[in-house]
Amino acid sequence: MPSTVRNSLAWILEGLERDPTYVHKRMFSADAAYIDGRLCLTAGDRDEPWNGLLVCTSQEHHAALIDEMPALQAHPVLGKWLYVSQSDPAFESTVESVTALVLARDLRIGVEPKPKKRRSASALPKA
Repeated sequence: MPSTVRNSLAWILEGLERDPTYVHKRMFSADAAYIDGRLCLTAGDRDEPWNGLLVCTSQEHHAALIDEMPALQAHPVLGKWLYVSQSDPAFESTVESVTALVLARDLRIGVEPKPKKRRSASALPKA
């Protein structure tokens, strides 16, 4: 049965919906945005540190993105990604800047999703 609870931060991804390559998926009880097949953003409204916007990027881009948007910080659990909490005073302006970068195809944002592992026939339970 699908969840009837709506993420109050789903509006963040609405600006990406006009992109023809946009794909929406649920991830970690949050909403994730893919552009050009790359996972770019995840928005969630749970308890900290899952109450804001996760920017999917590699650590080599952290310093440049944080210089540009100081509200971004390394996520305390998923340190490979950046995060801005919904409680941060710069939350909305940061969201606006990040989504503009995603739509502009800024190469600092977005990661290739790991391919799902296929189970081999030998790994299947025997009847």
